[in-house]
Amino acid sequence: MSVLLVPEIEPVELRFPTIGDQVSDFIEAFLVYGPGVLKGEPYRIEPWLRALILRMYEVFPQGDPLAGRRRFKLCCLSLKKGSSKTEIQAILAICEAHPDAPVRCDGFDASGEPVGVGVTNPFIPMFAFSLEQSEELGFSVARTIIEESDPSFSSIFDTGMERIMVLDDRGREAGKIVPVGNSPAARDGARTTFAAVDETHHLTLPRMKKAVMISRQNLFKRAGIYGSGWQLETTTAFSPGEASVAEDTHTYAQRIAAGEVDDPALLYYHRQADDDMAMDTPDQVRAALVQAAGPTAKWSSDIDGLVTHWFEPNVDRPWFRRVWLNQPIAGGGRAFLKAEWDECMEPQNPPESDAVIVLGFDGARRRDATALIACDVERRYIWPIGIWTRPDHADDDWEMPHEEVDAAVAMAFEEWDVWRLYADPPYWQDKVDQWAGQYGEKRVVSWWTNRPRPMAYALRNFKEAMAGRLFTHDGDPQLGSHVSAAMKQTLTITDDEDKPLWVIRKERPDSPLKIDGAMAAVLAWEATGDCIAAGIPRTRRSRSLVTF
Repeated sequence: MSVLLVPEIEPVELRFPTIGDQVSDFIEAFLVYGPGVLKGEPYRIEPWLRALILRMYEVFPQGDPLAGRRRFKLCCLSLKKGSSKTEIQAILAICEAHPDAPVRCDGFDASGEPVGVGVTNPFIPMFAFSLEQSEELGFSVARTIIEESDPSFSSIFDTGMERIMVLDDRGREAGKIVPVGNSPAARDGARTTFAAVDETHHLTLPRMKKAVMISRQNLFKRAGIYGSGWQLETTTAFSPGEASVAEDTHTYAQRIAAGEVDDPALLYYHRQADDDMAMDTPDQVRAALVQAAGPTAKWSSDIDGLVTHWFEPNVDRPWFRRVWLNQPIAGGGRAFLKAEWDECMEPQNPPESDAVIVLGFDGARRRDATALIACDVERRYIWPIGIWTRPDHADDDWEMPHEEVDAAVAMAFEEWDVWRLYADPPYWQDKVDQWAGQYGEKRVVSWWTNRPRPMAYALRNFKEAMAGRLFTHDGDPQLGSHVSAAMKQTLTITDDEDKPLWVIRKERPDSPLKIDGAMAAVLAWEATGDCIAAGIPRTRRSRSLVTF
């Protein structure tokens, strides 16, 4: 197996004191399992998890200027899918919130052992890549554990859908656990005592990374033993090149391990199957799965089922390796490789007035995003005319700015010679009809993206063009994030060579990562190909045919 542990385990005589055993004992004494087959049963800390908790709760020894303070400000666990990472966050969040849980060191006893105490007025954000995810995963698991625990323990909490309140002996607020989404300003100014950040391989957008950084900065607002606030990141292996929080932390840990950086405040644990393991036979695949799972192999996943799945004809093997073997693999499940998209970046000026261009349009009316993407046919140059995104926490009545979208379409038709606008009509049928009447039915075409076979071929054309650098683009970061976020969904139909066809989708319905710009770019490129095939005039004024 491959394990990256930073810092490495020191010799016994150099080990730091820890209150981790006290934390583990508290969990086993009072907490129960969350959602799942063991729901409501007493929680048992397995040896592998106890070992991690021992390390996460190390403190500086007597005689040190920081005696009793937490050793690690940031801890990160990178484990394969199904390793109960979210539940680990939940049980530690509950401990960090409970006034009697021994999560901070308040000095040392006569034997020199650290004495654990609870935190006064804890504030604990549970952060995920969308507010809905944090409510449905870590925060929800913590709420379930509390509600399933014995009333003698759970009575100190007041659980709700948007917060878990810690109550004092008079029933007043004495701390809270809250779900937090990806807004940079979310909980800015909070005096955070513990922050839980889940699935950091999803956190790729600048606003997400900024929100995580703000969360970390809030840990420094308290002094003394209560100033020992910390952040726990949990993740499955990242996809290299996406610049996610998980990738950033992993790279930083590697630099520490190589001696390039000295940061004693990071504890990083990553376990995966060896990259060079053969995967040709069922026994080899089983060995890799067991190696990645380690001590969780008996319960964390259906090993036999996964072995069979590996040999299925349509399995996404990069994705399989990333989530089940915890190997950082590029492109797992992604429709388009970010590295290939970046290779096509070549910022240029928009085409001159009257140049022949095509447009792709896709989007929603109230949800997600709407995009109008252009391509200069002669230069094969793609750039966004406009991308409109639903704001975070918008109310149910919010709609896309129709007038802005309408104005962008009008500007494009006025400025350039638009050969075709391929528009996906759902949600915008009235506008598409209006544009067709205004600019001509031959120039504004309803291009339905819900047709599996035509859509699959258009996506394949776009992917192959990207890989072959047949087009360039302006490097717009928003469009790039839409392209990178598109996930591949294999269809039940095949092409003439019996190869499976695929379309794109969001990673999950509640994901803040949008793909509408990618779909509009695909439509623009499809229109480009059709324009070239038709031998369309170069400009309105010139009748010479487009040549390439």
